[in-house]
Amino acid sequence: MLRFVLGPDRQVVPDLAARLPGRGIWLSARADVIETARAKGAFARAARGPVILPAGLHEVLRTGLERRIADHLGLARRAGQAVAGFAKVREWLVQGRVAGLLEAADGSEAERSRLLGGMGASVWVAWPLAAAALGSVFGRDGAVHVAVAHGRLAEALLTEIERLAGVTGRALTNQAVELGGQ
Repeated sequence: MLRFVLGPDRQVVPDLAARLPGRGIWLSARADVIETARAKGAFARAARGPVILPAGLHEVLRTGLERRIADHLGLARRAGQAVAGFAKVREWLVQGRVAGLLEAADGSEAERSRLLGGMGASVWVAWPLAAAALGSVFGRDGAVHVAVAHGRLAEALLTEIERLAGVTGRALTNQAVELGGQ
């Protein structure tokens, strides 16, 4: 779900963290639902008056959700619950510490298969960000593979990834991929 609030100028503002003051307008995190709400005046009805919708609402939502994913990943990194790089990710997979994998959206399918081949684990795999965006979280030029440990930060990351997938209309994750046996 996505929350929107009205600014003082009656401008509709996405409240992705769901913390801004005011009466919220909740919509399903799907591109078609947002477009239908825009086209049929659902924002104005929910706000009980005229509203101003920002130009490029989908782009605002996409960039905001990508920023939230990077922020959550940064928290996981600082908490010692995320690592980047082929060798470290592979080590965590062997140890069974991984709840999910974030793969670079512009990364190679062959490289992804090479990492996951022969592993006996059930994890979610997602590709929401480009290698440069993943790498910036870890202070690198780029990162293709990122592992996230079990815990609330991994759950929060998956929620944000699912919201981004709904807004963009692109599949960004495979839920609970069973990796091949050893």
